Amino acid sequence: MQAKNKATEAPLVSVVDDDGSVRRSTRRLLHCSGLRAETFSSAEDFLQSGRVAETACLLLDVRMPGMDGLELQRRLGESQPSIPIIFLSARASDEEERRALRAGAGKFLRKPVSKEALLQAIAAALGSPLNYQCKDL
Repeated sequence: MQAKNKATEAPLVSVVDDDGSVRRSTRRLLHCSGLRAETFSSAEDFLQSGRVAETACLLLDVRMPGMDGLELQRRLGESQPSIPIIFLSARASDEEERRALRAGAGKFLRKPVSKEALLQAIAAALGSPLNYQCKDL
């Protein structure tokens, strides 16, 4: 029997953002912190991915083409209320931030966000400290 890969045992953080550079850099940061990361360019892709049930934390942009982050949050609240959500947004209005937090988002961060602030929010959402190991990010 083959030993389990440590990375497959780590919590899965799903990143839903229409900006490819945000998805790539966030994935690298999460991997450096010992987490598994899956990225999705749209809310619809995430919902169809088969990864919703195993997602331990969701990093979610507010404004995206098609279904926006607030609508995804609403839908997940009906079917998967236990997924902690951290919103990341560069252009969200104060009202969108209030709506996200009222609906249960754990944190609402404005882009650009420091890696320290993002990792602190993820650690709080997961209820465990993260072990950041990369020196080049």
